[in-house]
Amino acid sequence: MKIYDISQEVFSCAVFPGDPQPEREQRMNIKDGEICNLTYLKMCAHNGTHVDAPYHFIDEGKTIDQVDMNKFVGLCYVAAHDGYLTAEDAERIMDKAKLADQARITDTGDMSDNAFMRILVKGNAVVTEEAAKVFAKEGIFLFGNESQTVGPEDAPMAVHLVMLGAEIVLLEGIRLSEVPEGIYLLNAAPINLGGSDGAPCRAILMSI
Repeated sequence: MKIYDISQEVFSCAVFPGDPQPEREQRMNIKDGEICNLTYLKMCAHNGTHVDAPYHFIDEGKTIDQVDMNKFVGLCYVAAHDGYLTAEDAERIMDKAKLADQARITDTGDMSDNAFMRILVKGNAVVTEEAAKVFAKEGIFLFGNESQTVGPEDAPMAVHLVMLGAEIVLLEGIRLSEVPEGIYLLNAAPINLGGSDGAPCRAILMSI
């Protein structure tokens, strides 16, 4: 089994324009005669590789601690795309994911999960509102991308409202350049930040 770490290192991570940069402070140091090393950190819940809960854009939406953990962990499909992701592109990705998943089920007989319910897009992709509606209609659990936001950076609200309104978890700021297209086991479990609109995670993919 091959494991891909698809997370960014936090203190050197990409940051969405206007968000604070993560800060690290060493509060205790063994070299100064103290009993241990102790790190203090200060960061935004959406720095680096992170997940968005519906509450991020919907005031009555679920907070990160209220989202079903099954959405973050399970089979997923990695697809490549650069540029704006249209409705037709979204439909093509869903078709490829379903075909790949059917082949997997035929080979293994395992019907316990569906890879097409979690979609990760590698490349410099920008989700359009029309594509978001396709994913929402499909009822997927999770959508992940390499950008620090889903949708256009200068106008992310519409896409977020469509996808978070459908309770699709958004996994943003992943790194997939070393990952071939195909089916993987994803673990993108977030830190359990009660009442938060999002949370950092250490996202990994495992070959199956």
